[in-house]
Amino acid sequence: MVALWNGRGLLLLHELRMRGTIAAVAAALNYSASTISHQLRQLEREVGVDLLAPEGRGLRLTSAGEAVARHAQRMLAAQESLHGDLATLAPSAAPLRIAALQTSARTLIPRMLDALPGYRVEVVVTPPEHGLFETEAGAFDLAMAEQYPGHTRPHRAGLDRELLGRDQIRLAVGAASGVRALAEARDAAWVTEPEGTAARAWTVQQCRAAGFEPDVRYEATDLSAHLRLIAAGHAVGLIPGLALAAEEAELRLIDLPGAPRREVFTATRLSARALPGVRAARAALTDAFAALPET
Repeated sequence: MVALWNGRGLLLLHELRMRGTIAAVAAALNYSASTISHQLRQLEREVGVDLLAPEGRGLRLTSAGEAVARHAQRMLAAQESLHGDLATLAPSAAPLRIAALQTSARTLIPRMLDALPGYRVEVVVTPPEHGLFETEAGAFDLAMAEQYPGHTRPHRAGLDRELLGRDQIRLAVGAASGVRALAEARDAAWVTEPEGTAARAWTVQQCRAAGFEPDVRYEATDLSAHLRLIAAGHAVGLIPGLALAAEEAELRLIDLPGAPRREVFTATRLSARALPGVRAARAALTDAFAALPET
């Protein structure tokens, strides 16, 4: 039987199963690769079977390693559940770590913080792809993410989703632009989020459906930068309503066919969804979203 006191080795094995390489685990946990390797070898000696096997230049988990890693995940979930029970006695004692959407940084996050004065809230603005993964891995307690129409995100078995709301996506052009519909933007310069993001893929799909390939000249994760370029007449782009709520850029918004809306949701680990801070943050974000003006 695995000794219960060897929590570090179990944590590292779980992280290796999640992240795939010792280098990735080292970067995430701020450990040296040699320390991680030593802890994993020690865990193997305690278990009495091989947990890892060479694969190319790296390592893979054996069937026994997979079994022990799943056991470690259950132990971590039980530990988090216990912390949740204790947190009901002092709900604001532990920090609440949130991975936030960039479009929420100027709108939802300030209102959420106003509603949580007794909590220590730590917010990192990060792409949803990263935020969701790190929330499942335990780096964050709550992640915000979006899902575009017809472009679904994988449902991670360890995460609980909760819808915040939906905001309409429109074509944004400069105030002096002669563009009146998406198909008329075929010759325009486009600004989008980087390759690999759901927003970029959805934008390209919409342009192709309108009969052209977008001329993407500008890439930025910050939608405020998108709006500045568009307002100055240097680009056009597809912009969700949440990005417009705190902006004063002078531009025109053009409805897309079918008035598509993206879903904005929060996700947390199943073992963390009952934490008082997570519940309070979700409620505050939902209220903040509902209070936004129509764009």
